[in-house]
Amino acid sequence: MRYEGTVYRPPSEARSLIVQTTIGCSHNRCTFCTMYKDKKFRLRPIEEIKADFDEAREVYGGRVRRIFLADGDALVRKTPELLEILTYAKQCFPDVERISSYGSPADINRKTSAELSELREAGLELIYMGAESGDDIILKNVCKGVTSEEMIAAGEKLRECCIKNSTTLISGLGGTERLREHAVSSARLISAIKPEYVGFLTLMLDDRAPIMEEIKAKRMTLLTPPDVVEEMRLFLSHVDSEGTVFRSNHASNYIMLRGTLNGDIPAMLASLDEAKRQDRYRSEKSRLL
Repeated sequence: MRYEGTVYRPPSEARSLIVQTTIGCSHNRCTFCTMYKDKKFRLRPIEEIKADFDEAREVYGGRVRRIFLADGDALVRKTPELLEILTYAKQCFPDVERISSYGSPADINRKTSAELSELREAGLELIYMGAESGDDIILKNVCKGVTSEEMIAAGEKLRECCIKNSTTLISGLGGTERLREHAVSSARLISAIKPEYVGFLTLMLDDRAPIMEEIKAKRMTLLTPPDVVEEMRLFLSHVDSEGTVFRSNHASNYIMLRGTLNGDIPAMLASLDEAKRQDRYRSEKSRLL
């Protein structure tokens, strides 16, 4: 297998076969992210991708159950190319249970419903959509490149085409200055698209991240663990997405939460209150990724 640079994948893809279909991220302007700053975006040649699948078949045989198409936004590729990649992946691994990829809201919206349905039929079952926030001011500040309404449209399109949606939000992205707006607007976003999964990370910063300029200039104040509890309480108190699997148990999180909306919300709120009462949070050292 040929990998270029650091390869990133969602936590739930830890045991997946990872194949780079693109190198880097075509947007690569989000101010909080340094994941792909050392890469120049490009599409990998189809023959290189197929060669990786061939090698994986020789090495792993029938043990591959999940496949993740990296890097940052495989969905940016033209639909015929993606169909060719998906078809070849299933030829190599006919017993594969799931194929997934990252997909930005902009990439999803650029595809027609017919194209997305074709991709689903070809085996693309799950898209990880990085929303980060439902607050338009925050989205503009971090150069996300889309609005909350565009993200809702993308989520609705995935549901219409029967592609599962795992949406990611980032706790603390608006600082204390927009704590409430971030929580409540993110709850509105999730309530509108009702994804199969929603995951909360907590903001962790690399000194190279452009957002550090805002923090150093004191235009943005990072959340303390009690602030994170307040923000999460607001989110859980406003969200309405029955059946969505909720996770806030990433290495970055101060408090581990897991459950299913809406039924487990009271128990998760109680866990937040108990953590705050006991001043019990994951240490900064333990949060190192």
